[in-house]
Amino acid sequence: MEVVLKKYGNSTVVVLPPGVLRNLGLSAGEAMTLDTNDQGQIVLAPKRKYVLADLIAKCDLAAPPPADLALWDLAKPVGQEVW
Repeated sequence: MEVVLKKYGNSTVVVLPPGVLRNLGLSAGEAMTLDTNDQGQIVLAPKRKYVLADLIAKCDLAAPPPADLALWDLAKPVGQEVW
């Protein structure tokens, strides 16, 4: 299927026909991410929704804190901070 890029204000858009949207299970207004791969192909994917518990589960709680974070422990108040 051939599509034509069109100018829309300062952006360039591509119109996806209803059949393509239906085959992909997409509809207007959905948030998607758009990227390219090493072969120059366009990759369109649903925008990921993050859940805090899932992100925390991926963390290594036994890992040491970054070295620059120790500087915060040595910092002195410079304004109206409550320590």
